[in-house]
Amino acid sequence: MTEQGILDMKEDLNKSVEAMAQVKALAIRSKNDKEEHAETAKEYEQKAIIILKKAHSGVMDTAEADRLAKEALAKKEAATHNMERAQQESEKFESNVAQLKSTIDTIKSNITNWENELKTLKARVKVSDATKNVNKQMAELDSTGTVSMLERMKEKVAQDEALAEAYSDIANTGKSMDDEINAAADTKEAKVEDDLAKLKEQLGIKKDEA
Repeated sequence: MTEQGILDMKEDLNKSVEAMAQVKALAIRSKNDKEEHAETAKEYEQKAIIILKKAHSGVMDTAEADRLAKEALAKKEAATHNMERAQQESEKFESNVAQLKSTIDTIKSNITNWENELKTLKARVKVSDATKNVNKQMAELDSTGTVSMLERMKEKVAQDEALAEAYSDIANTGKSMDDEINAAADTKEAKVEDDLAKLKEQLGIKKDEA
């Protein structure tokens, strides 16, 4: 919604710039009209002077010269009036342009400030979302349950180790008394030595020769 608001402001800004350009064009046209009417008034005044000079020198009839000079001065007056009107319009349009420019500058400044603030807010939103997600994960992490699970695992391992040791003890205690006696009095090695000595004696091999 904030981004849309800024887009709407930019659209209003474009319209304001277009309106200012149109008013500026009117101001320029009024200024040109003022200069044109001023030039026309000057020309008619010069024409009236020329006509009167001709009448004074006898080139033209005095009555005719007076009539034409009056017409020229009347046209000069009309041109002067138009010049003054154009001057007023030009000043009015220039004032409107200044007001529009001030408004446009304010809108531009506001848009820039809002865009910068929006960037900052977007960054803050990302940080807050990330922080919220991390905190949520931490909150949902059941540390107590995890410790309990580890303790149960330790207990099971200890139990399995004890059970293995018990089986080992049972296996050892399963031997008969004869097995224990035979293991303690193992005569296999001595019997092998006797058998070897007897074999050598049969073959006539003395101990030293071996």
